[in-house]
Amino acid sequence: MERNCTGLTEFILLGLTDQPQLQGVIFAVFLFIYAFTVVGNLGMIELIRTSSRLHTPMYFFLSNLSLVDFCYSSTSAPQTLVNFMASKKTISFAGCTVQFFFICFFISIEGCLLAAMAYDRLVAISNPLLYTVIMHKKVCIQLVISSYFCGCVNAVVQTSSIFTLSFCRPNIIDHFFCDIPPVLKLSCSDTKTTEIVLFIFSIVVVTSTAVMIFISYAYIFSAILHIHSVEGKHKAFSTCASHLTSVTILYGTVIFMYLRPNSKYAQQKDKVVSVFYTLVIPMLNPLIYSLRNKEVKDALRKYAGRTRCSQAT
Repeated sequence: MERNCTGLTEFILLGLTDQPQLQGVIFAVFLFIYAFTVVGNLGMIELIRTSSRLHTPMYFFLSNLSLVDFCYSSTSAPQTLVNFMASKKTISFAGCTVQFFFICFFISIEGCLLAAMAYDRLVAISNPLLYTVIMHKKVCIQLVISSYFCGCVNAVVQTSSIFTLSFCRPNIIDHFFCDIPPVLKLSCSDTKTTEIVLFIFSIVVVTSTAVMIFISYAYIFSAILHIHSVEGKHKAFSTCASHLTSVTILYGTVIFMYLRPNSKYAQQKDKVVSVFYTLVIPMLNPLIYSLRNKEVKDALRKYAGRTRCSQAT
């Protein structure tokens, strides 16, 4: 069937479901997740900022991770919530481009930050006496800036590869945000080269950060095995447990979504998985680090105590 390839100015987002009776329930769930994400991540940033015990390299990376998670969820959640209530669920072509850019930007940064955090844990466990010397402030800042730079490069390449294509009518995206597979389906152009470029850059970002994390944890586990006391082993492993949980959730989801053949895409299933990595993961990270980390829980109790005292006076 011949398709109209005149320039598009907007896209129609079909959303997560076409069943009206589920719209209210899904809206409430999305609103709760996004509100929890905002409070959790901004709360984590404030807690790290105000607690002197948390002014260490590990928590410097964690505060940046919380900032990225807040921004990451904010690129898709507000638009999705508005579309639940709108009669015309549209997003402009420019808005779709910007949304995709920032989703790609922040998720790439997140992967790089998790790799930097793995290296930080490696130094802390393998060289505890030299930890503050190796992971000094300048090194931490350089690692964070490098993460943002890599994220920017990946986002620019991927966004320009997709949104310089010609797009056809109908302008309907069968998704709740501008994701790669449904957007590419609307292109009039031959997308093979674009798909190869996207796949290569995804592989480079995911593989390079995953390899760094894998190597770091190989050395970490080797160092833990050489610790003689059971208590020492438990303490060393507990410092990595939260980070390892975040890594497993993020990389498992991203690999499932993007590093597989197009023939394996199932639209409805992928929408559900997309909810997980765009909304649920940014919500889970502050929860994981607060529930599994004694230092964060102690700092939170002190912060709550200071808040109650200030309110009482």
